[in-house]
Amino acid sequence: MTGKHPLLNKNLVLLIICQGLFLTNNVTFIAINGLVGLSLSPATWMATLPVMGYVVGGAFSTSIVAKTQNYFGRKTSFQLGLLVAVFSALLCAYAASTKNFWLLVCGTFISGYYFANGQLYRFAAAELTVASQRDKAVSWVLAGGLLGAVVGPNLASWTKNLFETAFLGAYITLSIAALIGIVVMQCIHFPAEFKTQHTLGAGRDLKTILRQPVFMVAVIGAALGYGVMNLLMAATPLAMQICGLPFSETALVLEWHVIGMFAPGFFTGSLIQRFGALKIMGLGVLLNFLCIAIALTGTNLHQFAIALFLLGNGWNFLFTGSTSLAMTTYKPDERDKAQAVINFFVFGTMAFTSLASGAMITGQGWDILNLSSIIPVSITGAALVWLSLHKQKNKSANQSITTF
Repeated sequence: MTGKHPLLNKNLVLLIICQGLFLTNNVTFIAINGLVGLSLSPATWMATLPVMGYVVGGAFSTSIVAKTQNYFGRKTSFQLGLLVAVFSALLCAYAASTKNFWLLVCGTFISGYYFANGQLYRFAAAELTVASQRDKAVSWVLAGGLLGAVVGPNLASWTKNLFETAFLGAYITLSIAALIGIVVMQCIHFPAEFKTQHTLGAGRDLKTILRQPVFMVAVIGAALGYGVMNLLMAATPLAMQICGLPFSETALVLEWHVIGMFAPGFFTGSLIQRFGALKIMGLGVLLNFLCIAIALTGTNLHQFAIALFLLGNGWNFLFTGSTSLAMTTYKPDERDKAQAVINFFVFGTMAFTSLASGAMITGQGWDILNLSSIIPVSITGAALVWLSLHKQKNKSANQSITTF
């Protein structure tokens, strides 16, 4: 195969659809779990525990998913994740109908296994095309989240009052979406050469991989980029309800937020190829700062919408750039453990920010929440500057050696 190999083949298109279904689940969970949690929780600060359960379940599942990917291969592992999605959505539906808060948290925790699987779709995308197209393949699969951007918030809004229990219909519909995902995934062919036939102990140990400056910054960019996005996104439905805005407007804000997350995916890969991952990640940091600045100007609909749209764009540039950066740091036989540790840090950060978002929005307010976001955004920016200087230093040292 050559570099002229077409980007969009059947397998990649089907994976994009699976990504869309995955994000439909993800966005709907973010949109409704905090509100359902608030209506059922014993204390207001516990409202986002169901959101936290989702990401803690993802963190807990990363090593399990790595082992199933290694043992069964991509397709079977992904289908197991979709089966779990069916079961967990139905469990959440039962919890909502019986008004059982802790069963709801349990259901979202179990759903974290699907979350951990879905986070690997972007890595699988690089395996469905040639090496010269992998950055574009990753960004196009992430762009599949546009399906979730449109369907997720509207699904929550359309089904809110479908049954006597608010949002019961959304959970039931998510189980149907996961069943559709199983059928679509069955039609994808993952090349045999990318099925792992090695043990997780193959290649370098994790400590060696982690100590690479590029890998460290890729982890920081992915984890903190996702963490800040999750902190503000999870709090938004609660903040808008506290401000007296109707759920229809919350759904509109979340729709534009997720469009901001995934619409750039159609060209992010090309931008990375042209300007490099570090510059694109730097743009993501700047957009996050701009998001915070606008969010601090007020709590009207347009301010929520613009801030969350910019937050989505910032996440896309940071996360896609981090993924491309990470793929340069490990060998094929190190793939599963390297990807697992990246996702572990992502989920761990998201777990913390999920709990913090509920506690801060109900206890401190929207402004303090946004001001707190400046810290992780600044750390990410500092990490990018450090790596850029580190690369320049190494380049100068190599040039000196060559000249000598």
